[in-house]
Amino acid sequence: MTSAGALVSVRNVSKRFGATDALTEVSVEFHAGVVHGLVGENGAGKSTLAGIVLGVHAPDSGEVCLDGSPLRLDSPADGAAAGLVGVAQELSLLPAMSVVDNVVLGTEEHVGPFVKRRADRARVKALIAEHGLNVPIDARVGSLSVADQQKVEILRALGRRSRLVVLDEPTARLASHEALELRRTVRELAARGVAVVYVSHFLDEVLSVSDTVTVMRDGHVVRTSPASAENHESLVEGMTGRRIGDAFPAKPPAPAPGAPVVLQVDGLSSTRSDTRVIEFFDVSFSIRAGEIVGLVGLVGAGRSEVAHAVYGASRAGAGSVHVNGDRLSGSITNALAAGVSLIPESRRQQGLVAQRSVRDNTTLPHLRHFRGRLGIRTRQEERAAAVACDRVGVRRPSLTSRVATLSGGNQQKVLFARAVMGQPSLLVADEPTRGVDVGSKRSIYETVNDMAEAGCAVLMVSSELEEVIGTCHRVLVMRQGRIVAEFTGDEIVEADLLAAAFGQTSRSAADTDGPV
Repeated sequence: MTSAGALVSVRNVSKRFGATDALTEVSVEFHAGVVHGLVGENGAGKSTLAGIVLGVHAPDSGEVCLDGSPLRLDSPADGAAAGLVGVAQELSLLPAMSVVDNVVLGTEEHVGPFVKRRADRARVKALIAEHGLNVPIDARVGSLSVADQQKVEILRALGRRSRLVVLDEPTARLASHEALELRRTVRELAARGVAVVYVSHFLDEVLSVSDTVTVMRDGHVVRTSPASAENHESLVEGMTGRRIGDAFPAKPPAPAPGAPVVLQVDGLSSTRSDTRVIEFFDVSFSIRAGEIVGLVGLVGAGRSEVAHAVYGASRAGAGSVHVNGDRLSGSITNALAAGVSLIPESRRQQGLVAQRSVRDNTTLPHLRHFRGRLGIRTRQEERAAAVACDRVGVRRPSLTSRVATLSGGNQQKVLFARAVMGQPSLLVADEPTRGVDVGSKRSIYETVNDMAEAGCAVLMVSSELEEVIGTCHRVLVMRQGRIVAEFTGDEIVEADLLAAAFGQTSRSAADTDGPV
């Protein structure tokens, strides 16, 4: 059903990738001045639909119309020229260039052949002031945190003066106050007549910011409704086709006080060599076998930096890390040999080799176990990869399928399959369910619980307080590079976690919206 008033109309669009039907007879409208939420499990077709609207993909059948007229887009550049731009979940920035250069790329102001640098800087400063997305404009993008890189990507889209903006998981890397500011920016864009397509796995966030919500499942549109007619439960049921019980499985029993200490961190400190800024200071804590410990705080508090130092991906300047009583040397090789596995914050940039197979990505750190006199024993490697992938529920056409062809949730599960294969003593999970749908999240939580019940110690870094409360036995709160609070069992309450993260002594922080 379409109407003449739609800015962009998608009419009976189908798209197939190999044997996979990504979209089947999809029709949906996006109106000027309306925030349109798009929800569904990984693999439901959301990103494919957004890609067709933006010119990333061409439909196999059906059409896209702009202002009622058929529109042919052969590339994202064609889409941008028509005023249709997007901010992808996986960022597409040039790391060696500055923030200013990335934001104005392709739209620089010129006098003849010369770029007007002052004018470009003024444009970027005005965008930052207008939308509250603070980021150092002269910094090299590759030196920024993932959260700041996300803000640069959003600023670039906002600077195009677009007619339609697709935001794919826009707050996944943002702190609570930044996420709230972005949602205000989204509403401001709509008030100016921009059509906003808002794709997110944070369902409560979608409901709070959207005027209209489209639910997708298995490449089909289930329904399009006013956001006011939906709630969290109705969206989950529409996305999955079934009612889901509690979002979190029951926690495994907390380890006894006498359980062996797997991870011991003492006085860990680190300062960035390029800026001399302290990343974290005098961090000390321990985790026992079978214990799941959460590490939370605002973006920039030092959470991920501590996790990577424990794993050996970055070297601390002072302090020590012991696993099962043995001191780690600060190298990844040493950590792997000691039984440490890492689920990194960004699966694409830090975890997976996207163009290699599911099997290769699963077995990559464990190839020494499959060496034979004539090379890798391929059959043994495939059997081990299949067992690990089946254990964590990786849905894949085959073990030889490129991991890039899997949905986001299944890509994340490949990282867990890799970890499970190593039978680690310590799992370091940095944002373990980022960009993962509600169904896959529960499967990942079950995997974490299984590992804990088998005696694995788990350090979980997460920006989702609900996730930390639902999964962890104990939570450590970081602020400005230090551990400032610790909560155990029934003490793990959202208001108190927020208060500690913001340096408040009252529960007023509970009014802050979004993830920490």
